[in-house]
Amino acid sequence: MTPDHTLDARGLLCPLPVLKLRKRLKSLAVGEVIAVQADDPAAIVDVPHFCAESGHDLISTQDVGGVQTYLIRKTG
Repeated sequence: MTPDHTLDARGLLCPLPVLKLRKRLKSLAVGEVIAVQADDPAAIVDVPHFCAESGHDLISTQDVGGVQTYLIRKTG
């Protein structure tokens, strides 16, 4: 799947990746997909938890070389 937007949160520590994701999602249309890259170990828990709490769809999670990539679809 090709995301509509990307967010590079590498080098940011908790809670910044999720805070930046939340801010960025506000400007997206419902149904758009954003790819988030993070290397903070806490993001492995924080991003899925944020999606579950806010109702956005976590489409996939991938970890390559210590960098996690999350595909998230904005919901209404």
